[in-house]
Amino acid sequence: MSNRAETIVDEVRQAVQGFVREFNISQGKIEAKLEQTEERVTMLDKKMMTPQRSPLAGAVDSSAPHTKAFCAYLRSGDDDGLRGLELEGKALSSAVNSDGGFLVDPQTAEMVKSVLNSTASVRSIASVVHVEATSYDVLVDHTDVGAGWATETDPSTETETPRLERITIPLHELSALPKASQRLLDDSAFDIEGWLADRIADKFSRAEAAAFINGDGIDKPMGFQSHPTVDNTSWTWGSIGYVPSGSDNSLTGDTIIDVVYALGAQYRANASFVMNSKTAGIVRKLKDSEGRFLWSDGLANAEPARLMGYKVLIAEDMPDVSSNAMAIAFGDFAAGYTVAERPDLRVLRDPFSAKPHVLFYATKRVGGDVSDFAAIKFVKFAVS
Repeated sequence: MSNRAETIVDEVRQAVQGFVREFNISQGKIEAKLEQTEERVTMLDKKMMTPQRSPLAGAVDSSAPHTKAFCAYLRSGDDDGLRGLELEGKALSSAVNSDGGFLVDPQTAEMVKSVLNSTASVRSIASVVHVEATSYDVLVDHTDVGAGWATETDPSTETETPRLERITIPLHELSALPKASQRLLDDSAFDIEGWLADRIADKFSRAEAAAFINGDGIDKPMGFQSHPTVDNTSWTWGSIGYVPSGSDNSLTGDTIIDVVYALGAQYRANASFVMNSKTAGIVRKLKDSEGRFLWSDGLANAEPARLMGYKVLIAEDMPDVSSNAMAIAFGDFAAGYTVAERPDLRVLRDPFSAKPHVLFYATKRVGGDVSDFAAIKFVKFAVS
């Protein structure tokens, strides 16, 4: 009986010892997991307490490979990260060009694009196309097919055949050359991406806006003001028709009505007025025979002002009111003017030419020209 009791005691002792060993093993695993969790919480706390630079566009991951590589290139000229970086095949994020220029990261390019689209430029009402070539051709059919009445038995005679016009819009290089000191670039609190985007956007938007209106077509877009003009009563293809105001420095509401109906009915539905602020100050004082203003301000936020029901674009590069000035343009610019551009933007860092400053050479290729001469009309401030 005693042997049986001793056997039971030994079995109980062994069971207890096995339980204690398993408990100790489980306790070690729990402590290890708690330690890992504590380390993760500590890392999250450090990230939350660390001041973050403001992203350029939306929620930007500062640890993303392309962002780190681009920042290293801008700050120190180290392009190893860019050379070994696998970029996504998107329009603003493709392979590095062989001439040493590097495409900016997608956040920078998106910032520049948004500023360009929001500026008061003809770009906002013109037709904008993206091309991957050195030029863009527009084919325009501005003639009609001949037709005639015939009886059932009479033979049909040959009629006129429509003709096509080819308008070639070459792409020109638009560049900006901002600079910053190396000491400023070394400051970690300086938002280099935001600064670079602002400088490039400001330069490009002003240069484009001026060229689309007054460009001479030599190494820049051809502005619609640079084409030949003729009295609308004798208008022909290749020139832009105008309606005289009857005075060198003033106009009446009748002139505005005349230029509206000088434009073909097929263009009026999508037409807009283009003028600068000084001219707008004169035009908005005009009244009809009932004493009502022809000009009306937009009722909703960001809604453009309207003149005789048509939108008004205030473009400061339009000429002021003076003798023989084409100070007011009216037309369907989506049909009448085409902007062709490559969608990529390049930035080249130059730390040597302007020491101790670092130059950032940014380039973009863009072109523009009139694509339909019948879609735009002018108000000429002259007696005839």
